[in-house]
Amino acid sequence: MTDIQDIWQNATIILRSTLNADTYERSIAQIVPVRIEGKTIVLGVSYGIFCEWLVANYKDIIAEALQKATGKKWKIVFEGGHTVQLPEEEAAEEKAPVAETVSTVTTSATAAKPDLGQTSSSLRFNKRYTFDAFVVGDNSRFAHGACLAIAASPGTAYNPLFIHSPTGLGKTHLLHAVAQETLQRFPKARVEYVCSEEFCNQYIDALIRKNLPSFRNHFRNIDVLLIDDIHFLGGKEGIQEEFFHTFNALYNGHKQIVVASDRPPHEIGGLEKRLVSRFEWGLTTDIQVPNLETRIAILHKKQTEHAFKIPEEVLRYIAVRLKSSIRRLEGALIQLVSYSSLSGGVPITIATAEQLLCNLFNEEASAQITVEQIQRAVADYYDIRIADMTSKRRPANIAFPRQVAMHLSRKLTDLSLTTIAEHFNRNHATVIHAIEAINERQTNNQDFQREIALIERKLKNL
Repeated sequence: MTDIQDIWQNATIILRSTLNADTYERSIAQIVPVRIEGKTIVLGVSYGIFCEWLVANYKDIIAEALQKATGKKWKIVFEGGHTVQLPEEEAAEEKAPVAETVSTVTTSATAAKPDLGQTSSSLRFNKRYTFDAFVVGDNSRFAHGACLAIAASPGTAYNPLFIHSPTGLGKTHLLHAVAQETLQRFPKARVEYVCSEEFCNQYIDALIRKNLPSFRNHFRNIDVLLIDDIHFLGGKEGIQEEFFHTFNALYNGHKQIVVASDRPPHEIGGLEKRLVSRFEWGLTTDIQVPNLETRIAILHKKQTEHAFKIPEEVLRYIAVRLKSSIRRLEGALIQLVSYSSLSGGVPITIATAEQLLCNLFNEEASAQITVEQIQRAVADYYDIRIADMTSKRRPANIAFPRQVAMHLSRKLTDLSLTTIAEHFNRNHATVIHAIEAINERQTNNQDFQREIALIERKLKNL
């Protein structure tokens, strides 16, 4: 198979089965196949800024899908400046006039509800992501309760709400649940869920089309704004300026703002202090890794959704092995359900789970790597003292291994740049420089690539 169109079409079939519909439409559907250059596949998007987000969030998933579709490994390169055809529904929405009707919603309770305007379409939200479908544990009870309170009375409590956690623990689920619960209670509410990269894309598009007033009118007249992956705005000054004014307009209008990120506000590198300050005006809460009992409860909930029964000992085995991500738990369950269905109802045993889920278990093992382990492995490899990783000494034989350790810490852990910097007694700008320097050296030196790969394998086999 050598035709780029055929390859991408087959890869998208795999990606559709891997990702939920909302993620696929918002991210993968915005990509067009461009060309093949040797062992490289070039994929196109509308804006260069979208390329950065795809590299950070979906490059590995796309590469895996392309490998499954072709049986070969590919290097993936994203390229901006390509025209992406909007789906018919989105195109119709874009052309549709903005309704101007406003409805005042009140209640018999002593406190009045906020005024809520133009109706939002519930079709844009993932129907699977409801409060009923969310398994509440000690790790998420506070965030879940805050979201329920917001849906019951937008703009009057916990405004803004800032939720942070590592990827795959339920932030996006809660944002969609707030959106859908709000619309059930207030059908005429204007509710908008948007990833920060989509906010960026729409802003850039408005600049290109000289249509900023329409963009601002849309986002500054929303009743409930739910914005995901806000850390994507780090370092993007122009878009931060626009979001700052959007935030102020909504907050001063007593409209609800809910923000999700992979780290707390003060740890987002390149985020202006005035935005950090505003995010901290309301309530900041985290979602932690669920404990064993909560993970088992999640698997029970998911198997009920799929109308499939897996033995209790297998569910417990999976829950013990997969600790860090709810998304990974659900992925494991789907793999087992699919295997049993395609195999004519073959019973699922622990041995079967071990065989089918080995890749997920390996991913989990790599996710548990700590900065301390990385520092020790790199120090051993380059024959320096572990204390040199945090010392102020800067000779090349110490500074270079330290950069390698910083690079691997960013790649193999979910820690923020600021947190990584603290582990090395440095600032986050030093970590960024180290990552860029190591990436550039790997690009130009295959021997060094193999060196880094060897250290990674040692870490994953700890």
